[in-house]
Amino acid sequence: SCALPVQKPRSELVRTSLRLLTSSAYRLQSECRKALPAEPGPAPDVQLVTQQVIQCAYDIAKAAKQLVTITTKENNN
Repeated sequence: SCALPVQKPRSELVRTSLRLLTSSAYRLQSECRKALPAEPGPAPDVQLVTQQVIQCAYDIAKAAKQLVTITTKENNN
């Protein structure tokens, strides 16, 4: 029989995914606030803010996919 590579326990993988999901959601909220400044002042760099929003959204999708994958594997075992 082949030795399986050592894997993190599922609970640790779930925690890691949830941490990424939470931190990315906070970052997304922060970046969106920068795009809509409440007080008058210099306009935000729209291109930079847009890139940050896209990156946050990507990280959220990645974390969600990880959770779905872990949950699906768990339910199939």
